[in-house]
Amino acid sequence: MSEPPGTTVSLADAPSTDAPSKPLTAQRVQPLRRPGRWLVTLVVLVLVAQFIHGLVTNSFYQWDRFGYWFLRPTILDGLVITLEVAALSAVLGLLGGILLALARLSKSPVLRAASWTYVWALRSIPLIVVLIFLYNFSALYQTLSIGVPFGPAFFSFDESKLATDMAVAVVGLSLNEAAYAAEVVRGGILSVDQGQHEAASALGLPKSYQFRRIVFPQALRSITPNYVNQLIGLIKSTSLVFYVSLLDLFGSAQTMGSTYPGDIVPLLLVVTVWYLILTSVVSVIQFYVERHYARGATRSLPPTPIQKLRAGVTDLRARIRREASI
Repeated sequence: MSEPPGTTVSLADAPSTDAPSKPLTAQRVQPLRRPGRWLVTLVVLVLVAQFIHGLVTNSFYQWDRFGYWFLRPTILDGLVITLEVAALSAVLGLLGGILLALARLSKSPVLRAASWTYVWALRSIPLIVVLIFLYNFSALYQTLSIGVPFGPAFFSFDESKLATDMAVAVVGLSLNEAAYAAEVVRGGILSVDQGQHEAASALGLPKSYQFRRIVFPQALRSITPNYVNQLIGLIKSTSLVFYVSLLDLFGSAQTMGSTYPGDIVPLLLVVTVWYLILTSVVSVIQFYVERHYARGATRSLPPTPIQKLRAGVTDLRARIRREASI
C-alpha cells in the first residue's frame, strides 16, 4: 500500500528482521553433533577395556613368571646381542644402500646393471636363506684369496676363522638391508627438485659437494621415514639369527623355553615387550629426526608430544573458564 504524498516514514519505526535477539558476544556457537563418531568411540573403548581385562586376569599368561624372566641375565645378554646386530647391520646396510643408489643413478651402464642386479637378487631371496647360505659358506669355499682373476693369488685366508656367528649374522642382515636401503635412498634423491641440481651446477660446485651439502640433506626428508620403517623391520628380523646359532633376544627366550616348557608363554611375552620397547624408541628418534629436517620446508615445525600436552591442557582450561562464565 502506497503512502499518501508528503508523508515521511522514519527508519526507526520500520520493523527490523536482521537485528539479533542477543549481542554477538553473548551468543554461543553450537558444535555440530556427530552421534556416529561417539558411537564408534564407545565401541572402541569397550573393546580396549575388554582386551586389557582379559590380558590382566587370564592366568594363562603367568604374569608372575613374566616378571621373573623380564630382567634375567640370559634375556638381557640376548638383548645386547640383538642391539649390536641391529646397530651394525643398520649402519652397514645404509652405507651399502647409498653406494648402490649412487651406482644405480650413475651414467655408467656397468654400474647401473650391477646395482640393479644386486637389488633384484637380494630382494628376491628370503633372508633366512641368505643367513643359512652364509653360515655354510665355508663348506663351499674353505679359503678365500685376493689376486689376479685366473692368475696368482696375492693373499689367502681361512674363511672359517672369520665367519663367526656374529659376523655371519651382521653380514647377512647388512647385505639384505642394503638392497632395500638402496631403493629408499634412490627414491629420496629423485624426490629433490631438479632445480636444486641445476642451481648447484650453475654455481660450479663439485659433484661431491653438491651431493653432501645440497642434495642429500634435502633427500633425507624423504629417506628418514622410509628407512626408519626399514630399521624397525631390521630389528624384528634379528630374530632369525637364532637359526645361525647366535643367541639373540629371541634365541635366548627360545632356549629357556626348551629348558622350562611351562614358561613358554611368559617368555614369548617378554620378547614381545622388549621388541615393543625397542621399536618405540626408534619411532621417537624418527619423530625428532624428521622434525629436524623439516626446518625450512614447513612454515612451522610439528609440535612435540610435550607441546601437544601443554596445548591440550591450555585448551581444556579455556573451555572450563568459558563454561563457568556462562
